[in-house]
Amino acid sequence: MRVSKSVSSLKPSGIRKFFELIIGREDVISLGVGEPDFPVPWRIREEMIYSLERGITSYTSNYGLYELREKIAEYYKKFGVQCSAESVIVTTGVSEAIDIALRAIINPGEGVLIPEPCYVSYSPLTTLAGGVAVSYPTNPEFIPFYEDMLKISKRVEGEGVKIKAVLINYPNNPTGVSYSKKTLEEIADFAVEKDAIVISDEIYAELSYSFKHESIASIEGMFDRCIVLNGFSKAYAMTGLRVGYAIAPEDLLNAMLKIHQYCMLCAPVIAQIGAIEALRSEEELEEMRNEYIRRRNYFVKKLRNVLEVKKPDGAFYAFPSIEGTGLSSEEFAKRLLFEKKVAVVPGNAFGDCGEGYIRCAYAVNMEKLKEAAERIVEFVEFL
Repeated sequence: MRVSKSVSSLKPSGIRKFFELIIGREDVISLGVGEPDFPVPWRIREEMIYSLERGITSYTSNYGLYELREKIAEYYKKFGVQCSAESVIVTTGVSEAIDIALRAIINPGEGVLIPEPCYVSYSPLTTLAGGVAVSYPTNPEFIPFYEDMLKISKRVEGEGVKIKAVLINYPNNPTGVSYSKKTLEEIADFAVEKDAIVISDEIYAELSYSFKHESIASIEGMFDRCIVLNGFSKAYAMTGLRVGYAIAPEDLLNAMLKIHQYCMLCAPVIAQIGAIEALRSEEELEEMRNEYIRRRNYFVKKLRNVLEVKKPDGAFYAFPSIEGTGLSSEEFAKRLLFEKKVAVVPGNAFGDCGEGYIRCAYAVNMEKLKEAAERIVEFVEFL
């Protein structure tokens, strides 16, 4: 067999499957891919253009530009985390950061507890790291609870799987749900109880609407057992520029750096320079955040005429239940695409417990969003 068994067993991304169906189709309104529709703020682009004009195209340190790492450490104080540049590594997007975080800590057969529905890469990357992805269904609240996590961990321990880490994401993709201080404390209590590491994907931290984002690493005693991941793709619309970062204690950061050195070397220098400027772009960030809130409020209110929808706390996703339609998630998404020319992602792309839901990304302009919402309502009404 020419392809490794672990790779052969992986399912293709459910998001990308639907994305491929609409490439080149101008007649389709896509609420499928989670990518901001805003341009990168001009001041960030200008700084990158200037750096290119000066011929800055070299490698950086494997850790990333020191000035950027300093600014990230300073920036994360707003989320309650006290650290220095020495606790930061710059990565090629958060996707790489998730990958190297898992590979740095997982021994073969160790478990990673993953609250689902969750981003599509978490379970596959756990498998590729040699670990066991332990699914934790959280619907209908979409919030993890201490007692549930304890129960699941005891069950898998009975099967010979030790929980090495918990992988969380808040505000969450695909549900838009974020975690209160109480929920973070319950996750922290579980991590202490099981001597587990928390990998916290906080890429949507700046896109928090219901309450202020707080990092789990800010809880007393938790910094030493946390790997915090974040980046510039979502809040600053820098998706294709691929700049992310990890904040972690020295031993975990150094382990991640070893992998990063061999597989990636460094994030693009021009994008890192842009990221430095991004951390000065609070005004543009506030404008984008306010527009997302406006879109969220409209979209949720409209869809509630025909579907049950939990109001998102953050990010730019709504995750309505379509269970009452009698269709599966994939049937609903396919029929909506072909009959009404609106693309959404079936909920089961984000874990089995996502069946009965669809993910709608409201990262499109208001005119398109209104038209898409009208079409979804019409589709459901005439089922």
